[in-house]
Amino acid sequence: MTLLKTERVPLPRWMKSQMPKGESYLKVKRLIADHQLNTICTSGNCPNKGECWNAGTASFMILGDKCTRNCRFCFVQNDVPDAVDWMEPLRLAKTIQTLGLKHCVITSVTRDDLADAGAGFWAATIRKIKELNPDTTIETLIPDFNAHPELINLVIDAAPDVISHNMETVRRLTPKVRSTARYDRSLRVISIISAAGIVSKSGIMVGLGELEEEVLQTMDDLRTAGCKVLTIGQYLQPASNLLPVLEYITPEVFEKYHTEGMQRGFSYVESSPLVRSSYHAEKHVKG
Repeated sequence: MTLLKTERVPLPRWMKSQMPKGESYLKVKRLIADHQLNTICTSGNCPNKGECWNAGTASFMILGDKCTRNCRFCFVQNDVPDAVDWMEPLRLAKTIQTLGLKHCVITSVTRDDLADAGAGFWAATIRKIKELNPDTTIETLIPDFNAHPELINLVIDAAPDVISHNMETVRRLTPKVRSTARYDRSLRVISIISAAGIVSKSGIMVGLGELEEEVLQTMDDLRTAGCKVLTIGQYLQPASNLLPVLEYITPEVFEKYHTEGMQRGFSYVESSPLVRSSYHAEKHVKG
């Protein structure tokens, strides 16, 4: 069904989530503000931040809060980025230390303005976190670095526990949904990560008009690339100028996707309406 621009799909009951609260949640929130850090939990308006922060995990966003790309699903601001802040890795590592986080997820805006697309900064951040927090496991959710192996290997050599790169959507919808990114380029990124022996992970959103067979084909493509962990969640329109939701996928379909993914050989498949890339990320370290 094609919706008119004036139509809005009503939010179904299964998409309701509790307001974040709790002592651990408030502690994380205060420290993030005090240390001038960005999180994708807030920049992406994630519905699970209360659960994750109270469970001792958090997802931080490095390299500023302005992205050089302008994807039509993403709430992160598209603008000329600020200068790289080389004190950020130390602030982030100290925040993780103060919070006593068991697991952290690091992501970033895309920095096509930098000669190495930010890969060197990524490596420095991972190493500083490991130096101050040797018992904290780390997942990195990286941009595509234009699929340059030498840049991706800078992150690999820093040895995080999991390296994730999101496909975001199916092949047919990629030009509509993503800015600059390419479906096959993202698969190459996953292949490079997988070949290095590090746990590789990816995620997609549904509800953008994709067909079920296209989701299954994306699963097959990711498994061919060696991907171990897959997340599937409902797309939610974060602002009125971004892509609308075309359909709210039912929990039964999400469960079917979980079953299909596990049958295809993924080690973990997180598939439900409120799942986001970092949801239950601490479980994925074992691959």
